[in-house]
Amino acid sequence: MIKGIIFDMDGLMLDTEKLLLRFWCEAAREFGYPMEKEHVLSIRSLAAKYAIPKLKGYFGEDFDYPKVRSRRMELMNQFIEEQGIEKKKGLDELLAFLKENHYKISVATATDLSRTQKYLKNVGIDFYFDKIICASMVENGKPAPDIYLKAAEELSLPPKECMALEDSPNGILSAYRAGCLPVMIPDLDQPGEETKKLLFGKKDNLEQVIEILQNVKEEEIVSYFNLHNEE
Repeated sequence: MIKGIIFDMDGLMLDTEKLLLRFWCEAAREFGYPMEKEHVLSIRSLAAKYAIPKLKGYFGEDFDYPKVRSRRMELMNQFIEEQGIEKKKGLDELLAFLKENHYKISVATATDLSRTQKYLKNVGIDFYFDKIICASMVENGKPAPDIYLKAAEELSLPPKECMALEDSPNGILSAYRAGCLPVMIPDLDQPGEETKKLLFGKKDNLEQVIEILQNVKEEEIVSYFNLHNEE
């Protein structure tokens, strides 16, 4: 059965993906790169070593990722300091349910540790998590499986006993490759056909994840893994 829940952060727990979208575009345009929504969506949750060649493919080999990213972070941090961060719908209800029912809980995020801790503390949910795993703690970030394998290991659980909650296709792919049960709560866009094939479940908001946990049967989990092990 499911004993652990591993959360992505940006776009899943916190309504920050819209800010990432806005400020990636603003920062890139300051340096003369015509970045649009679809470019940002394609690099959601991607580690830098995967995002850099993708962006250079869009904008040319001279695309200065460190400079643009640094400016994006500056703009976004300024906005958050002034406006704060919003939690996604149903987050408090789901976290309370998980604690009451003794699930182990982790974060698996591409965001660095200091900002992750700051964001979680700022919205008053940091105490819920048993572990925080960031991309800097593993060799390969999302969509490689490393971060979910590390999160499951830190929770002392096999991946198959962990449900992974994600809002992006790259995050879902990472969780799937690790052997977790991927559940998507879409944020900026809906899953495409390839992503749908990987899902154990899909919900409109985090509170609805409680329904899965209350009603899931062991045979459904076994069936999911049997189906995907055959592929």
